[in-house]
This record gives sequence, C-alpha cells and structure tokens, in this order.
Amino acid sequence: MVDELVDRLSRDKHEIVIGHRDESDKELQKRIEDGYIHIKFTQTKGGTELGLNLDKQLSQIEDANFETGQGNLKIRGTCELNFHKVRCVADVDLATRRGVGYLELLDN
Repeated sequence: MVDELVDRLSRDKHEIVIGHRDESDKELQKRIEDGYIHIKFTQTKGGTELGLNLDKQLSQIEDANFETGQGNLKIRGTCELNFHKVRCVADVDLATRRGVGYLELLDN
C-alpha cells in the first residue's frame, strides 16, 4: 500500500525549491557534481525535504550557468520516502532556485 504523502506527490506537479538558502551558486554546482542535492516540496505541511542521489544520465544541467546564476536545471534523482523508493523529477530555474516537481514510485 502506498503512503498518502508519496501518493500525493506522485500526482500532478508541485512547487519545489532546491539547495539551502545560504548556499552560493558555486556550492550548489559542487553538490550537483558530487551527485547529491536537497529538494523541498513546499506545499506539504511544514514542507517535505528530500536528499536525492542524482542520476547524472537523466539530469540535465548543461543549460545552467553557475557563474551568472542563470538557466534551467532538469534534476532527476532517487531516495526513499516513508519506506518507498522514489525518483524525483524536477525542473528548476537556477536564478530563483524554484520550480516544479513530482515523484515516480520505483517499488511496488
């Protein structure tokens, strides 16, 4: 049986933010290069923050310029949420670090 939160975040797109507020663009770039990033779904009670293991083959960061803080990121990464393995799919504007995302359930 799928958890209610996992089910809700698997339906439709939801507002997200990436990284930590005090993190510079260069620090965010380093985290992405290291393959681990935080994404927060902002419209859940208190927000739901996930630490994602990035799938570098599915993610696209080439359109982002970390020197100028401009461009778009396509983030794809996996984690566990409430005992369910999920993939997070998110599209983010680097300038605002905001975007939309959803979860894909990877286990049954």
